[in-house]
Amino acid sequence: MKSRTLRRHFRESFKSLARNGWMTFASASAVTVTLILVGVFFVIMMNLNNVATSIEEDVEIRVHIDVAATEEDQQILREQIEQISEVGSVAFIPKEEELNNMITSLGEDGEAFKLFEQDNPLNDIFVVKTKNPTDTMTVAEELEGLPYASKVKYGQGEVEKLFSFINVSRNVGLVLIIGLLFTAMFLISNTIKITIVSRRREIEIMKLVGATNAFIRWPFFLEGLWLGILGSILPIALIATSYSYAYDYIAPRLDGHFIQLLEFNPFVFQVSSLLILMGALIGIWGSLMSVRKFLKV
Repeated sequence: MKSRTLRRHFRESFKSLARNGWMTFASASAVTVTLILVGVFFVIMMNLNNVATSIEEDVEIRVHIDVAATEEDQQILREQIEQISEVGSVAFIPKEEELNNMITSLGEDGEAFKLFEQDNPLNDIFVVKTKNPTDTMTVAEELEGLPYASKVKYGQGEVEKLFSFINVSRNVGLVLIIGLLFTAMFLISNTIKITIVSRRREIEIMKLVGATNAFIRWPFFLEGLWLGILGSILPIALIATSYSYAYDYIAPRLDGHFIQLLEFNPFVFQVSSLLILMGALIGIWGSLMSVRKFLKV
């Protein structure tokens, strides 16, 4: 395409936006409302997903080593655990450290357990984490069959419920976001179609005097692009401002907890880029779908 023709398309698209001011406002508003809903829901879902991932990564298997095991037996057991392909890491915790952790975690009530420091009844432990948290149950079953693994604990029953809930939440969130996007596309398409209906005679005349479909589509393509970008400005500003306040208020109160919000930078910039892209694509799609029927003269 010649640069002169391209400049003409740009000029015509801007003129059309200005000439159809109210419809431009209506179409951009439709994009704005939709992207606010999508953006807010996306921010919530991504933070919930981050929390879910943190919980998943916190799941571990505790292998209690038989008291009869020698240091050599413990080393052999460790090597057998590390040979399991799904295992990500293995950490050894001596029984003395286990007792100290128990005393510390119980606070004043833990003072009574100091009596066991001379004759510690606890087991040495291997803490095992899998590469993929969902493999925890499978690996735990395999560990139970190893020699000198007297007891294997991983929160049986509760872990399965946790993973099931997380998977359902992620799937529901994905379906809702996709549903919102399709709703947005049809809503915006219908809004833009109203704008184009009022210009059908212009399109028909251009078609009759020999203008190609591509020549006619280009200004509408650009109009949809500008409408999408215009409609994404307010959602980006609202989400960036709101998330900044929310992060500054909530993050300090969660300090030290395993639940953490996604950091403002780069998360908000990633969301902003996504909203601009979504707005542009939705606007373009709406314009092209709406003008298509009027090209058949």
